[in-house]
Order: sequence, then structure tokens, then C-alpha cells
Amino acid sequence: MRLFLTVFFTLLLSVSFSTFGQAQTSEPTIYEQRMELYRRMESVSHIPWYYLAGIDQYERNVRQARKDIPKAEGLTGIYFKPEEWAGPLNPDLSDDNPISIQFFNGMGVDGDGDGKASLSSDEDVLFAFSQYLLSYGTDHDHIKMGLWDYYKRDKTVSIIIGKAKIYKKYGRLNLDEHAFPVSLRSNYSYKNTWGAARGWGGRRMHEGTDIFADYGVPVRATAYGIIEMKGWNRFGGWRIGLRDINNNYHYFAHLSGFAKDLKLGQIVEPGLLIGGVGSSGYGPPGTSGKFPPHLHYGIYKDNGRTEWSFDPYPHLRLWERQERARAKAK
Repeated sequence: MRLFLTVFFTLLLSVSFSTFGQAQTSEPTIYEQRMELYRRMESVSHIPWYYLAGIDQYERNVRQARKDIPKAEGLTGIYFKPEEWAGPLNPDLSDDNPISIQFFNGMGVDGDGDGKASLSSDEDVLFAFSQYLLSYGTDHDHIKMGLWDYYKRDKTVSIIIGKAKIYKKYGRLNLDEHAFPVSLRSNYSYKNTWGAARGWGGRRMHEGTDIFADYGVPVRATAYGIIEMKGWNRFGGWRIGLRDINNNYHYFAHLSGFAKDLKLGQIVEPGLLIGGVGSSGYGPPGTSGKFPPHLHYGIYKDNGRTEWSFDPYPHLRLWERQERARAKAK
């Protein structure tokens, strides 16, 4: 049955690729090329394109953040270990013969119709993952089940599903725009304080940049993403966590409160009001006023295994300049 499905989908893809090549009239962007690939895979596997986009983007970001796996070189970011692709008992881990790969229970398949199952082929790689998901089903719950069985990590599944929701809502992949976390018209100041020693709450490193502003100054979402956390923390006070499409977690702390109707799981975009500058924290819920009003802003990277803080200051400076340039261009 598996062999029949592989042959059937390969024939469909071959026809699709031929049609696609004839229809091209100008050089597409990288986002357009990826979208075309996701759409073609959706047409033959019935896995919605936005799930494939979420998986691909997640893995691309992981490969950028890790040193133990190669960086993505083609359109797709999905990575298969050679033994997964060729089969765990296959004596030839560079095998690209679909028949022998299937014999050794490898995941490699021919997705572009050239008779080979190649790890260097974007079509073969994405087709292989599509077939894996198809063995579970095409609805949301079964796709989640397939993702958990593959990654064995709840956070990974949550991040991928979040990306899929974002891509589905906007219907496009180019969602890289950012916004400075407070309005440029407000009275604010900041400097690079990431890595500085902190005494409040015990000796620890400061994992962010403090942006000082007046109490209640609007705090805005810095990226396209999903509200992953909202509530109180004894150190951070009222705080919000936003997960963007690049596996980054944006952390906003010491808020005076939250934007009306803001809720967990909500999709946000750059510049959307999410809260206000405050001085909350270092005590039970509601504690405030122990320090001047400011926004603590931090960024954390997930690499598929763990999450760590990195310096947000260069990014803040860049987003500030970009926003000023956009305002001038209007």
C-alpha cells in the first residue's frame, strides 16, 4: 500500500512540477518559491500548506541555532538524519534508491519524479514529511499526534502549531517585520543592560534591556506571533510572552496592565497594543512601585532542545531605525 501511494503521489507531483515550470514568467522570491512548494505538496497529500510551512520554518530556525546539524541550503529547512532517510539498518547511508530505502524502512521517497530519493532535493524532503503526516491523517488532531510522535517534545509541537495558525491567518510567508516595543513619539530611554548583574531576587544575570518610559506608556507587540504567556510573576510582575515565527520568545515584564481582551493563544502583529509600561513585580500579585516605571524586554531562542536568552539591544536599535525610516517614507 505504501509503495502504491508513493508511486501515485510521485506521478501527481511530476505533472504538477511540469505545469509549474511552464507557468513561471518571472523570477519568484524565496517566499513565493516556498509557497509554491507547500501548495503543491498540499495538493497531493491533502496536508494543509500552513502546517508544512510551520514545520519547515521551525526546522530551519533550529538548524540556524544549532551547531550539531548542518545549516539548511535549499528551499526547505527540514532535516533528516541519514539513517532516518536511508533506513536504520541500511549499510549505505547515502542510498538514494527509493526501493532499497523502503526495504530498510527508511523515510526517503522520490518526490520530484527523477527516480531518486535525495536528501538534497527540496521536493523529496518535503514529500517524505508529508507522507509521514499522511499516515496519521489530515485533520488538526491527527497532525498534532504525528508531530508529537516525531519530535517527542510538547513545546516543539506547540511552536509548530502556533506558526501554522499565523500562516493560515495571513496567508503568506513574509512576516518578518518588527516594531519597537514603545511608541517612538513617547518619552523613553534605554541602553544595553543585557548580562549585567542583578541583586533583586538573588544574584543573577539581567536577561534583557530596560526601556524607561512614563507610567502607562503603551507597550506594543514587536513581531508577528502568538501570546504564549500572560499573567503574574513575583519578579517580572505583570508580564507577557510572545512567540514569533522564528522560534524567538519575546518577554515583556513589569507592565502596568494588559490590553483589553488580550488573551492566551491570540495572534498578534507588530505594533499591536498589548499592555502598558509599569513598575510591577518583586512581591505578590499587585505589588508595584518598588522601582521607576520601565519595560523589561528580553528575547529567548528555542533550538529544539532548550531555550536561552540573547542580547535584544542590537535588535531594538535596528527596529527603532526601521520604524523611523518607515515613518519618514509615509
